[in-house]
Amino acid sequence: MRCQFVITSMPVGGAETLLVNMLRRFDPAVVRPEVICLKDPGPLGEQIAEEFPLYSNLIGGKWDARVAFRLAKRMRHADVVITVGAGDKMFWGRLAAFMAGVPVIASALHSTGWPDGVGRLNRMLTPITDAFIAVADSHGKFLHEFERFPEHKVHVIRNGVDCERFRPDHQARLDVRAELGLASDTPLVGIVAALRSEKNHGLLVRAAAKLHHHFPDLHWLIVGDGPERDSIESLATELGVRERIRLLGTRHDTPNLVAALDVFTLCSLNEASPVSILEALACEVPVAATDVGSVSESIRPGQTGWLFPSEDVDAMAASIEKLLLDPAQRHAMGIEGRQLVLDSGSLQSMVSGYQNLMTTSYDRVARKPRRVSSGVGVKRKATS
Repeated sequence: MRCQFVITSMPVGGAETLLVNMLRRFDPAVVRPEVICLKDPGPLGEQIAEEFPLYSNLIGGKWDARVAFRLAKRMRHADVVITVGAGDKMFWGRLAAFMAGVPVIASALHSTGWPDGVGRLNRMLTPITDAFIAVADSHGKFLHEFERFPEHKVHVIRNGVDCERFRPDHQARLDVRAELGLASDTPLVGIVAALRSEKNHGLLVRAAAKLHHHFPDLHWLIVGDGPERDSIESLATELGVRERIRLLGTRHDTPNLVAALDVFTLCSLNEASPVSILEALACEVPVAATDVGSVSESIRPGQTGWLFPSEDVDAMAASIEKLLLDPAQRHAMGIEGRQLVLDSGSLQSMVSGYQNLMTTSYDRVARKPRRVSSGVGVKRKATS
């Protein structure tokens, strides 16, 4: 099957990295993947452009309605179209797929609120959508009960990570500290997330300021890039911790950086099932994270890390402090965290879930009569 994934762009972020990993693992006898970026391809898009067909810069602006026709032209020979995330790509991607007569139309969603909430226009396209993909059990329940998608159209496919790439690595701990000019025993806390407002990096900076006097040698790594970089740097300077926070930007050696950490943290305002947490656990690094979305399905307090309320800087600092003060607990949590990922969050299980959904949805559509799209005069493909 020729499957096209529609996404805005491909910066180094959780959903984008997840997509790249999945593209590389599909069985070529089952799925021939392609990527459509409404805007520029981004660093990850450029990275995979020689491996997979990739189309970009198709939309001129938020209300560029002609993007539907440009997309439909690209989709004429597709068997499956899957939009990744909410917003413009979810709307224009599904509408164009319907106009092009694509047999299977699906939407994969990765969050549970602003800025990825599903708006009224997107809900209007529910009848032409064959499947909505959730990333965790509670996320699937959210899509049905809050977003009001039909229960039979909601499919849970858990996020997965490559546990061969993300694994404990003592040498990485030494190498990363040496690269940063730090002593081999310097405590490191880190985050991997695009520098966007919903990731709430300001809370990390404020936690760093609170912990500075208790842990004067503590350093923080921020991996990722985005529009909030200047505000993060300004706040760190204002609070006197700029020299303790390293903004590393976009990096392609994430497994080494994550494996080097003592504690991984995430302070997002909203999430579904963040891949970065699973990557940290696969590296046997315990996690302190906000209790939002489906995070509690991976972070089990006292077992794989600690949870704290959204926007609670005191609770965030206390959670990280507990982990830093107890190396034995960190080690035990790390082991349990990796086992959790091995049991329920492997990359292969996610790839199999997508492949199964594509094939079963395609077979189901093949047994139905042709459907004619409303208002555009284009028939949805007959299949055999």
